[in-house]
Amino acid sequence: MKPVNSASPSCCVSAISGFTLLELLAVIAIIAVLSGIVIGAGRRASESGKVARAKAELAALGAALETYKLNYGDYPRTDDEAQLLRALLGRRGPASDAAISGRAVVETARFTITGGRLLDPWERPYVYAYKVPAGGWTNPGFVLYSAGPDGGDNAALLPGGFPEVASPANVDNIHANRN
Repeated sequence: MKPVNSASPSCCVSAISGFTLLELLAVIAIIAVLSGIVIGAGRRASESGKVARAKAELAALGAALETYKLNYGDYPRTDDEAQLLRALLGRRGPASDAAISGRAVVETARFTITGGRLLDPWERPYVYAYKVPAGGWTNPGFVLYSAGPDGGDNAALLPGGFPEVASPANVDNIHANRN
């Protein structure tokens, strides 16, 4: 028997199969693009979910304020969010800080409450005002809104107690009695 020479053409040479560097980079790029699309869609869905939640909470607060007005004859006169919560819990009358012992008109388990304030889905207090300052309020209703996703808010009320909606900072504000 002849010894097999490794340099001999009769020897079986196996081909090495695999991916080239260019193919691997192409696959990584495709995965990165798809991940970006999925993450972006997830963020948009999360943001629109927060907007829907804010609208639902504002509708519930608006209904609670109407119930409060039926019970006490007027909306709570304040621009302090903590005083608003006290009123909706039946602990504050419409025109003063005098403690009352009334019935709650809002179900607090449905809201996020921190520091005695009702918070919107972006963890900022809802903005409320009614007949503050005392003179010159011609708005027939209350002002209640969320500063929206960007948190920007030009909180100044126009004469008569109407919210400033034309300001660029207020473009994404979500109002209880407008949307």
